[in-house]
Amino acid sequence: MYLMHSHLVFCLYFSVPSFAIPFQKRSISEGPAIASNFADPSFLEFNNVFYGFSTTNGKQNVPVATSPSFNTGWTLLKNHDALPTLPPWTTGNIWAPSVIRLSNGNFVLYFSGTSRNDKRKHCIGAATSSNIEGPYAPENESLVCPLDDGGAIDASAFHDPISQTLYLAWKVDGNSLGGGGPCGNADGSHSTPIRIAPLNPSTGTAFIGPASTILDRDDNDGPLIEAPSLAYSAKEKMYLLFFSSNCYSGTLYDTSYATARNVLGPYTKAKQPLLVSGDYGGRLKSPGGAEVSPDASKIVFHGNREAGNAAVREMWVGELSVKGRMSVLT
Repeated sequence: MYLMHSHLVFCLYFSVPSFAIPFQKRSISEGPAIASNFADPSFLEFNNVFYGFSTTNGKQNVPVATSPSFNTGWTLLKNHDALPTLPPWTTGNIWAPSVIRLSNGNFVLYFSGTSRNDKRKHCIGAATSSNIEGPYAPENESLVCPLDDGGAIDASAFHDPISQTLYLAWKVDGNSLGGGGPCGNADGSHSTPIRIAPLNPSTGTAFIGPASTILDRDDNDGPLIEAPSLAYSAKEKMYLLFFSSNCYSGTLYDTSYATARNVLGPYTKAKQPLLVSGDYGGRLKSPGGAEVSPDASKIVFHGNREAGNAAVREMWVGELSVKGRMSVLT
């Protein structure tokens, strides 16, 4: 069992004239919620239990952990794999799973895996189950697979409470096309856009409309942006798009965010990240790969155990408080 002693609380404030959100960090946990490899974490609450899912640990394709309270008591399900059977389009190396519950009670797990047609790139697939812990049965065909653009990773589902539309967000993995550096694209020659598209709300496994680009990297982001996670603040009537920038294996990897009045944007990036290496007396190292609850009240993310070494990425949890002093419609 891996316990967390306390939790993070962030306070985000809206300000004029931009939609960028200055924030005040109010408290810090004593350590990670899961002090072992649990990278690119996501979570979902069901029947008063919080379930966490992570990138493969080398033994399970999709490890699972649970907590009765979110802030403490996270326990890994020993030898449990939510996705024990892989679809034919992938050879494995499963990254960044995300789970959503449909209105019919079924669960859909989105994941990225190495393409069998090009082992340098990943594609995104979907799998379904009537049980949140799985096992999830994968669809035979990939859901998103733009190999010519570098592939796709980091799928994250979001139910828009305003339009009642189910969306899937993902990153086009342009940095896998090359360009130098440990994560590729050091020369900035490729885009790594965040895209979203509406899903069939009955199945969650097929799109019902075209994809839209809602964000892309710029020079301030280093070679890439990735790990999108959408949320909506009902109080501020504001969409928040969380993402990571820079290379996951380096000390510049962070958790950033952007805001918009419409789920399709335009999104305005904050002037500074939410989380960076060295925060809280140096306890956070390359904090990224975050997922946020749909109401922007809770966040999970990973941090390296050792600075500049992504071999073990531990899961941290925190709370977000979005408190508006003033919002501006433009």
